[in-house]
Amino acid sequence: MEQEKILVVLPVKEEHKERIQNAAPDAKTTYCLEAEVTKEQVQDANIIIGNVKPEFLKDSRNLRWIQLNNAGTEGFCEPGVLPKQAQLTNATGAYGMAISEHLIAMLFALQKRLDIYHDQQTDHRWEKQTHMMVTEGSHVLVIGLGDIGTTFARKMKVLGAHVTGIRRSQKPKPEYVDAQYTMEALPELLPQADIVAMSLPGYSDTKGVIGEKELQLMKSNAILLNVGRGTAIDSLALAKALQGRSIYGAGLDVTDPEPLPEDHPLWDAPHCIITPHVSGGYALPETLEKILNLSIENLERYEKGEALHNIIDFSTGYVKR
Repeated sequence: MEQEKILVVLPVKEEHKERIQNAAPDAKTTYCLEAEVTKEQVQDANIIIGNVKPEFLKDSRNLRWIQLNNAGTEGFCEPGVLPKQAQLTNATGAYGMAISEHLIAMLFALQKRLDIYHDQQTDHRWEKQTHMMVTEGSHVLVIGLGDIGTTFARKMKVLGAHVTGIRRSQKPKPEYVDAQYTMEALPELLPQADIVAMSLPGYSDTKGVIGEKELQLMKSNAILLNVGRGTAIDSLALAKALQGRSIYGAGLDVTDPEPLPEDHPLWDAPHCIITPHVSGGYALPETLEKILNLSIENLERYEKGEALHNIIDFSTGYVKR
């Protein structure tokens, strides 16, 4: 029987290598960072832990399973990318802690006018701002109730907000979400929301969820936050809405396009906080540790012939339920 080949494209420590070796002691394991991996290495592997370029996977005869290091599966579920025998799993559950706090940081900065105070500090200007906002008692609309959205919703509830959630399909409502709907209810819910937080994957049905029409439905003091995919918001329409003061502010860790061009109007839009897609990734060491723990546990289950965690349904791009 041919030796099993594992390709790991995550930044691992010796302790992780030891755990991988213990999980699959008879396998040949290769370690290579994502930026350096070759198509030949990808095509040779039976198991891949971490993301590789989807085009490297096409026509692979050896692949049996790939464990992604992110929750989004865009590019991996397209017909012909993965061989029919291959399983796909993602890292749902690893990012909620880090990204929910990034959402809160952007929200608080806008509510307390910290973006303005930062500019004033740069200008050496002592000037008091008024009309602060609070989270307690506010109406929060969370669009996308996956791991990130539900973690953020739970923290908003603890802070005293009324939380409404939108998810792709009706499932049991988390106890910390006051009301739950599907996307069809968005036009009715937007006018009620003080805070709109988005954590959607980048699929065709999530593109342009917030456009000019939706922005016009929002309150003039509303704050829009996005940490999912930039394509969920019409960037030019958002810049126009901020310039025209039809909504108060926006906190964006993702934009469309990425990177955001130097001349894009969002850069100069008032009350707009932009971070370069950093809320996830490995900026928080605990996030990488969660991804590695999940990956190694799945490897142990794979070697034992047990069902894997977070198996993706290729028809939807989401974890099977």
